[in-house]
Amino acid sequence: MRELTYYIGVTLDGFIAGPDDEVDFYPLTPGFEAFLGAQLPDVQPSHVRASMGVADAPLTQFDTVLMGRRTYEPALQYGITDPYAHLRTLVFSGSLDDPEDANVELVRTDPVARVRELKEEEGLGLYLAGGAGLAGTLLAEIDRLIVKKYPVIAGSGIPMVRHGFAPTQFELDDLTTLDNDCAVLSYSRVRA
Repeated sequence: MRELTYYIGVTLDGFIAGPDDEVDFYPLTPGFEAFLGAQLPDVQPSHVRASMGVADAPLTQFDTVLMGRRTYEPALQYGITDPYAHLRTLVFSGSLDDPEDANVELVRTDPVARVRELKEEEGLGLYLAGGAGLAGTLLAEIDRLIVKKYPVIAGSGIPMVRHGFAPTQFELDDLTTLDNDCAVLSYSRVRA
């Protein structure tokens, strides 16, 4: 069965973006970008893969990306209908117009049911790109977390997961500290 991995950048105080979707305060360095290109090339948007020189690298971890409307819309503002053209793309939205891109599946039905169907298919892992609302809806389906914990306190903004009180335990599998003082933490869900 395929696993769903939520890969996300987050501040020390638990926000993935500022109140107006700001993310430009995250410190980026060449060493950090090299790590992402080497260790996590599948989850980089297609234009970033190209700039890293890994545009044609074979997929090793993920072959499908899932995202909500708010995560998807910034690409549309630039005329990009599929920011992850190297992956099968599913966008969960009840209000978005169909982007009419053969590689993009617009999902208007129950996200949990659709993810369970995807997990039963053959293939590599499923990459949840966000956002907080979709992560909250799919929390029970998330098998793994890859969290880029940046050394920044935002004060307010969009939380990592938007849901009611629902303690969910994960165990730490790996920790890497990078040259921008970002810690990349990999977790697996604790199963009862």
